[in-house]
Parts: sequence; C-alpha cells; structure tokens
Amino acid sequence: MLMCGLLYSQAVVLTNAKPDYFSEGALLRHMQSLSSDAFQGRRTGTKGAAKANKYIVNQFYSLKVLPITKNYLQPFSFAYEAKEYKGVNVLGLIKGSSFPEKYIVISAHYDHEGVKQGEIFNGADDNASGVSALFGFAEYLKNYPPNHSVILAAFDAEELGLKGSGYFVNHPIVPLDKMVLNINMDMISRSDKKELYVVGTSENKNLKHLVQTIKTPNSIKLMLGHDGYDSLENWTYASDHANFYKKSIPFLYFGVEDHKDYHEPTDVYENIHPQFYIEAVKTIISVFKNIDGSDF
Repeated sequence: MLMCGLLYSQAVVLTNAKPDYFSEGALLRHMQSLSSDAFQGRRTGTKGAAKANKYIVNQFYSLKVLPITKNYLQPFSFAYEAKEYKGVNVLGLIKGSSFPEKYIVISAHYDHEGVKQGEIFNGADDNASGVSALFGFAEYLKNYPPNHSVILAAFDAEELGLKGSGYFVNHPIVPLDKMVLNINMDMISRSDKKELYVVGTSENKNLKHLVQTIKTPNSIKLMLGHDGYDSLENWTYASDHANFYKKSIPFLYFGVEDHKDYHEPTDVYENIHPQFYIEAVKTIISVFKNIDGSDF
C-alpha cells in the first residue's frame, strides 16, 4: 500500500478490486470531511450539525440504505442546562433476509462540541470516526446483505446528555422487543497501544462467545473490559448504548481509551491512526458478521 499526497495524505491507495469490506479510501475521506472546519464542530442545533445530517442522508441514499422515517430524519427537541435545543437523528434501514422482524441497531453519534471561544472542536475521533464507520457498514451490507434487519442510526445530541438515542428508544420506530442488539461506535480511530475495547459482554455469555471467536489482525487488539467488573473505568453509561441498556436491550460498545485530544480542538483528522482505524472498523464488522450469522 502507498500513502497519498496532500489533501488525503493518510488515505490508502486501493486497487479496483471489489473490497472484502468497504473502500478504505472512502472511509478516510468521509472522516476527513466530517471533521473539517466546514462542519464547525457539528454542535446540536447549529448550521454545522444541519450540514452534517444532510451529508449522512446523502451517503445513506447513495449506498442504497432505505429510509425508515420520512427523509431518514427523526427530529426531536429537548432542554439542556436551561436552553432549548432541536436535534435530528438520521436513521436508515437495511432489511434482513432470514430474520427480517429482528433488528440490530448499529449506531454512532454525529454531534460534537462546536465552536468555543473562536476555536473549532472538529471531533475527528469523537465521533466522525463512528459516523464514517456507519458508511463502511452500509457499503459492506450492500455487497453482503444481512440476515437480521439493520437500522443504521446516526444520533444527535450525545454530547448533551445522550438525548438523541434517548428519544429513539422512548419513541421507537420498531418495537423495542424486536431490537435484539445495539452495536455502538464512539471514538474508534486512534490508540497508541493499538487497543480497541468492547463493552457489554460481561452479562451475556452468548455475545461474549461470539466476540471472542473472531480472529483479529496482528495490528489491533480487541479487548474486553471497562464494564464495571474490572479495575478500569466503567463505560456502561458512557455513550448512546446506555439508553439501550436501560431498556434491557443487549449492547456492544466499541471505543478506545481517552487520549490527550479528547474534547480538545486538537481532535483533528491529522491526529488519527489511519491503519488502526481501518482495522478497527473491519474488526467491528467481523463481530457483526459472527452475530448476524446466529439466531441469538
């Protein structure tokens, strides 16, 4: 593999062969675009957030993801710290072939911190990485249709108290008892130790087995933990998967440990680890494949 120059200096040059998973170059380009200054940090209720949800809609449409709501959108409003906000979830559907009445919700929040004191908080790892991974999933599932129906959910207002995912589970578009799993991705593009954590297996032996039986590349370590049963920080309520957990819906949360650029204006595309990110998304898809291949 060769490294490209200038604008996409970290993107991987690909052959024209059909990818096993997704276009690696496209994955990186989406992430670079969503974390650029053009989106002004994607804070809920701003023009940058509106631009981001339009971007997501366009990608879902081009990847032949079906709308599960009118125009893919689920608008909602809420109060946070004595201020009223209007948020918008972006939701797409890929129908399952074997278990179409059972839904796996694959999610990532697209909002971030916006602009503070004149500085743009671009949120590359947090969480342009997860949203771009949704497009990787969509591309993969277009080539390899799933057994279970899949809802691709780009949630808004995670940074303001998990409001988008909360609205989604409290105003369900499909019955909650038909949502068999949430796979949530939040910060998956960089790790000095090459460690990707998965949370949610401790109380579900079947999921734990399905996660542990996949083979990961040597360039990435898939770690179980951060679930309240070890000495590490408990991430059970750390992101949008928490609202599924509160509804007794099994979840797997994929993320990396905090780094020096977490919630800083330095969380930019240039500081991600491109090869780790690509392998992380492939690893998460491999876990999905294992789960989707079973009637759990």
